[in-house]
Amino acid sequence: MTEKGPTPERPLVLVGAGKMGGALLAGWLDGGIPPDAIVVVEPSPAGDTARLLAEAGIATHASPPPDLTAGVVVLAIKPQIMGDALPALKSLVGPETTVLSIAAGTTLANLESGLGPAAIVRSIPNTPAQVGRGVTAAVANSRVGDGARGVVTQLLEAVGAVAWVEEEAMIDAVTAVSGSGPAYVFLFAECLTQAAVEAGLPRDVAERFARATVEGAGELLFRSELSPAELRKNVTSPNGTTAAALAVLMADDGLQPLVTRAVAAAKRRSEELSG
Repeated sequence: MTEKGPTPERPLVLVGAGKMGGALLAGWLDGGIPPDAIVVVEPSPAGDTARLLAEAGIATHASPPPDLTAGVVVLAIKPQIMGDALPALKSLVGPETTVLSIAAGTTLANLESGLGPAAIVRSIPNTPAQVGRGVTAAVANSRVGDGARGVVTQLLEAVGAVAWVEEEAMIDAVTAVSGSGPAYVFLFAECLTQAAVEAGLPRDVAERFARATVEGAGELLFRSELSPAELRKNVTSPNGTTAAALAVLMADDGLQPLVTRAVAAAKRRSEELSG
């Protein structure tokens, strides 16, 4: 694969076309990667991804096509089946192939053990990638050169921002923050809904207001150059209603220590799964 991207002769091979694989595929096609430079290995694509593949004219394969050497192999399969799948995928990997994994809990050492000596990148995207607003952390082994890093960055930027880390151990912290983080935000929307119900709003109204509040605040955070702390202060009038609520949320036993414990628990679990 050249630094300019996949070609029909050295294609981009996507292994697994579930929600995250499908989101990446949509981003690549929107970004101008030709359909004939993409090969998809997926026994049974479904839903939106199946429609996308049909519209683009991309055939799917139940197993890796024979006599094919990939420019990039993207592993978008579940971690539970990664160990069994890697031996069959080894035939796709040549001296100039880059392997990009988006599977949680699968270390560089695990991937190298199954694929042999190869240029390998481990990455952790999060679910907002499905709407092009994800953030992905990536770490590379020593065989990944600057050109391959550039190609991988372009592929991952199809679904959002990308940040490279130099130590694989940092991936566990990233997983606990951005990988699991969307669930924390969704839970907050649930809790805000329930609090609104208990404050007297009908549930449908409570859910609509809670959801719109989280959506709007997230969009404001996205567009603003101000820090989260500054945005919070801008909403808070002295001795007002927001200040009364924040006195509870920012107490010694409030939101910060709870979130800190939650992220620490997620990080520990990530370390256990990667061990």
